[in-house]
Amino acid sequence: MNNTALEFKIREFEPGDEIAFRLLNEEWITREFVLEPKDVYSLSDPQTTILDHGGRIFFAIQNGETVGCCALVAMKPGEFEVAKMAVTQACQGTGIGRRLLQSVVEEARASGATRLYLETNHKLTPAIHLYEAVGFKRLPPERVVPSPYARADVSMELSFPTP
Repeated sequence: MNNTALEFKIREFEPGDEIAFRLLNEEWITREFVLEPKDVYSLSDPQTTILDHGGRIFFAIQNGETVGCCALVAMKPGEFEVAKMAVTQACQGTGIGRRLLQSVVEEARASGATRLYLETNHKLTPAIHLYEAVGFKRLPPERVVPSPYARADVSMELSFPTP
């Protein structure tokens, strides 16, 4: 099936999105790695683990189907972690991930964020290229903080200039 990214919308989390959020993330994590305790915690109840702490979750919807997601997890005032970004395998390479990430970055910027942070793995080359294309830069080793994820071996950030 040839999915195009031309017709889809991006919207924020709504009640009932918990299952799609979990399934989209489990799809890529279990394909490439293993679910870790922090994954299970974050995906078990995103209302409690992300939203109630000042985070936001965005979804890409195509033809009524949830095909992508990305979370902004509050770290400290003005700083968010871009986390749990996933696009279903059937829609990868269509531009949905790029537009979803760009929307999330713009929403963060518009809400006053000064810095976005993310962790990924070196073998997820297409994801790293996407992050770099949107403006994320790799952190030097001396600025990397230990991750709760064993798979995380690349840390990146995007800082917004303060007005």
